[in-house]
Amino acid sequence: MKKIYYLGTCDTCKKIMKETGISAAAGFELQDIKTQPITESQLTAMKKKTGSYEALFSKRAILYKELGLKDQQLTESDYKAYILKEYTFLKRPVVLIGDTIFVGNEKKTVEALKATVNGEK
Repeated sequence: MKKIYYLGTCDTCKKIMKETGISAAAGFELQDIKTQPITESQLTAMKKKTGSYEALFSKRAILYKELGLKDQQLTESDYKAYILKEYTFLKRPVVLIGDTIFVGNEKKTVEALKATVNGEK
């Protein structure tokens, strides 16, 4: 399975998709999390691959600061609930290729994603 969870209005997501060649034409299932919210089962499957909901949670989201979450001790169930409630809390993009998951836009993550995508072509 090849799938990307992304935000269609996010320039960083678009840039990563372009750089890595991720598209529907390349066999990827695209899910814009703003228009097609992630389901609990999708999030649970992602958590199984990352080991925690916190790994999928974006602490860069504006709401993170606005809601004062940075000053709270959040639990795994809190991270899960916030991600399911508001798409902005999912660290983006999330790419699934087979059993491998790539989360976020850190340089090393994007480089590993590029290598994997190029290796599969």
